[in-house]
Amino acid sequence: MQLSAKNSATTEKIVVSAAQLFARQGYHGTSTRDIARLSGVSENTLFRHFERKEDLFWSALRWHSSGLKMRRDLVEGIAQCQAPEVVLPKILEMMADLVSYRPELLRLISVAFVELEWKAEAFCQENLAPELSAINNYLRMNMNSGRIRDLDPTMVTAALMTTALMHPGISKLIEGNNPAYSNSLEASRAHARFWLELLMPKGAPTPWPALERSSSPAS
Repeated sequence: MQLSAKNSATTEKIVVSAAQLFARQGYHGTSTRDIARLSGVSENTLFRHFERKEDLFWSALRWHSSGLKMRRDLVEGIAQCQAPEVVLPKILEMMADLVSYRPELLRLISVAFVELEWKAEAFCQENLAPELSAINNYLRMNMNSGRIRDLDPTMVTAALMTTALMHPGISKLIEGNNPAYSNSLEASRAHARFWLELLMPKGAPTPWPALERSSSPAS
């Protein structure tokens, strides 16, 4: 049991170090020697845990990908087709939290697409597609019921993601180094208001969302 626990701790240390370096330097710019040095083990030890550098990269990406899972209240809101003013803010809050609290995950996904494109699609099908499909289906149901404007749900899904993930960087380019919002909750409120104004049917009153951050993670 002690050996198993020790090996598990060593594996996690290697994965965490690899994630930091891959996110900062890219896949080809990071060597196993760099990873071993940062994790405090020898290269021989590293290769006892991972046969190839590529295996280590995907392990690092999967280790971080828990941040892509929806919270329970969002899953329930989508399943029950709750009102857009309830669900859309939670979707945008999840994405804003990714930008604020899991920047390494976003950089690792970018590295996967740029440097390991041949396998990135399989990862995204496994880890991104279920959540994106759920959001897309939710939007389609609300369009069909007339709650929100009848648009292409896949384009709206992509635009929701782009707003949350790209707006902080684009805002910095336009406005300078001062952040557009002080925290992820403030950002998600602003994004939700923006999207509800755009998506509500013409003439319908715009509901202003009151976001409440859940203290319990999704399970």
